[in-house]
Amino acid sequence: MRQRIYIDTSVFGGYFDEEFKEHTIPLFDRIRAGEFIVLYSTVTQDEIENAPEKVKELVKSFRADQTEFLDTSDESLDLAAEYITEKVVGETSFADCLHIALATINRADFLVSWNFKHIVNIERIRGYNAINIKNGYKQLEIRSPREFERYEDD
Repeated sequence: MRQRIYIDTSVFGGYFDEEFKEHTIPLFDRIRAGEFIVLYSTVTQDEIENAPEKVKELVKSFRADQTEFLDTSDESLDLAAEYITEKVVGETSFADCLHIALATINRADFLVSWNFKHIVNIERIRGYNAINIKNGYKQLEIRSPREFERYEDD
């Protein structure tokens, strides 16, 4: 069974960014090879609207069998709001919280992001997961694309 990974907007942009593409492109190669299903949400769709055309084309390049579209629900809005209320992050980070909530509620195997300030951050991850567990959800594995690299045996 293929793992389901929620990719936030920073990863799509990272594909073209000098600092991040070295680790992002191999992840997308693995996705194209059929190793993962990408969870793509209305939040990502809204954020991509203002992205450069090449980022939009990258998003459109996935085949239907490589993606699963997630709609924002009242449950995800409530969980995202709880992350804010419990001060995991500030109010200006609601979209980030919605990414986390959607990945959590839809049982993603991983959430992948380059956002180290609000998402891929040990204190934040502990906060998100404490709230997830309190609400009966499983812990969410939050990682950067770098952690999906394959290393050859020596």
